Amino acid sequence: QVQLVESGGGLAQAGGSLRLPCAASGRTAIIYRMGWWRQAPGKEREFVAIVRWQTGGGAFYSDSVRGRFTISKDNNKDMVYLQMSSLKPEDTAIYYCAAANGGDYNAGRNTYDYWGQGTQVAVSS
Repeated sequence: QVQLVESGGGLAQAGGSLRLPCAASGRTAIIYRMGWWRQAPGKEREFVAIVRWQTGGGAFYSDSVRGRFTISKDNNKDMVYLQMSSLKPEDTAIYYCAAANGGDYNAGRNTYDYWGQGTQVAVSS
């Protein structure tokens, strides 16, 4: 089993920045990919970014955040970060980190094996 805990959420102004850490524990050696997803009120959970767990490489982003958000892996710790810059009100959502043991790299949310509890991000205009 793998446990994931997000933190770092809060209120930011449009144009501002936030960094979301995700701490993994348990059998982290089995993780293949780590993703960030978000869910806004009344909307489905959507993909934000993904990174390969073992190497920290292979970063890929949704069109809506590319160029503004950066996903990174601390290879000395079992941590993944989502650095969010140039925030917009439409970035308001609960942000989740999720881990998968395998599967296609860009597969959908139903292919993730473990999820954190989420952290709320609110961006004011």
